[in-house]
Amino acid sequence: MKTTKTCLLTLLVLAVYALHQDSWNWTKAEPLVFGFLPVGLAYHAGYSILCAIAMAVLVKFAWPKHLENVEPQAGDRKQSKEEV
Repeated sequence: MKTTKTCLLTLLVLAVYALHQDSWNWTKAEPLVFGFLPVGLAYHAGYSILCAIAMAVLVKFAWPKHLENVEPQAGDRKQSKEEV
């Protein structure tokens, strides 16, 4: 199961990387998306949303769990509301 998850997440990262190479619209300003947005800029806006979704998926499924289990050190203590 872990190997399948790793392969799928790797494919996701490679697909997002491949989609970033958008040489097909470097010389075109037409058609305008929504009547005012050049196609290259609209593509990168959509790509930015895709990157945010990909990062959320990576954090959800590939974040190392051992980093979340941090024990406070001996000298550290939390302040209560009365001490503040």
